[in-house]
Amino acid sequence: MPSNDFVKKIIRKDRKTFFNDYKLSQSKKTSLSDDNGDDYNKKSLKPLISDFTEYNPLHNGHFHCLKIAKKHVPDGIFVAVVPGLFERSGRGLPYILHRRSRAEIAVDVGADIVVEGPPMGIMGSGQYSLCLCKMFQALNTDYIPRGYKPFDGIDDILNRISLGHGISPKPYKIIDMDTNEVIMHDKLEEDNYVIVSFSKSLKKIGFDFKNKFIFVKRIEGVSGTLIRQSVEENNFDKVQNMMPKETISVLKREVKLGHAPLHNLRDWETILDNANNLSFDELSSLNLFNEKLASKLIETREKNPFETLEQLENSLLYGFSSNYKHRVLSILETKINKDMIYNYIEKYPYTIRILDYKNEDVLDQFKNKITNRRIELWQ
Repeated sequence: MPSNDFVKKIIRKDRKTFFNDYKLSQSKKTSLSDDNGDDYNKKSLKPLISDFTEYNPLHNGHFHCLKIAKKHVPDGIFVAVVPGLFERSGRGLPYILHRRSRAEIAVDVGADIVVEGPPMGIMGSGQYSLCLCKMFQALNTDYIPRGYKPFDGIDDILNRISLGHGISPKPYKIIDMDTNEVIMHDKLEEDNYVIVSFSKSLKKIGFDFKNKFIFVKRIEGVSGTLIRQSVEENNFDKVQNMMPKETISVLKREVKLGHAPLHNLRDWETILDNANNLSFDELSSLNLFNEKLASKLIETREKNPFETLEQLENSLLYGFSSNYKHRVLSILETKINKDMIYNYIEKYPYTIRILDYKNEDVLDQFKNKITNRRIELWQ
């Protein structure tokens, strides 16, 4: 099993990367324009397909989406946007594998380029959706594949998005931002929610996504619970038919090296130290924190200092979702304040960091698609 020291090393390195990216993006001398000018049309070699996915790990559902997208655009460059810094998902939970290994699997099964996505675990859902859409824009994306789950009414939503309409998900109400129509009185499941959230964020940043989405019906027969269990037990007999052989091969290697599974590990010492010792001002300045949450933590620790993560989670205010609680842990783990996140999002992505790629020819073609962005190979 991986050690806590391995997780601490990841977070220490990613903090350095985050602050270096932030420093570069805020420098007036090195700021980059969002205007792509005429260079985009001149340099465009092949259409670019941008797929955001966590690959946690890459299973047959992800593989199916990749294959359908490449079949739809056979001459395209398939770019997987794999999140990124601090190795925490949009739910605030640790990933099973480090992003370098997740990127390796993606290239092994057919992706051309894998770039690092935003630090999702320390952001709210609207914040990381905005970052992902700004990444699509920075990549000069031509197509965006997204998996969806069929239900009565989804066709109308997908058709409107294909027309370039932004769809806004409100509590129990789905609204067409272009016509102001209420098109549904209900909640959306996760895959479908992500699609409409993307359309809203893309509309917000002024990115024309008309006819750019490739909607792929989600396949059945993949269980995330069984996959996680198989990694924990290092026994993949029950999930052989749920993942490509390339995924299983990398998982076995990383388990053997003591680099997986990571999804149950945190830097608990730093989390508890920050929860017990940060001042009211320091706590309330953290991203997603507010004065009410900071006061609650201080009030609780004054009676009994936090000794376990479970105790800390249980102290969070009633009504917070489990996702929010996990994000709070991730924020206490990294100690990133909200002002820095706001400024980071404004310039995101200043650096497009390549985690892995198919070959040098594909890398050159990808670079020719990108204008006014700093490109860096992951070290």
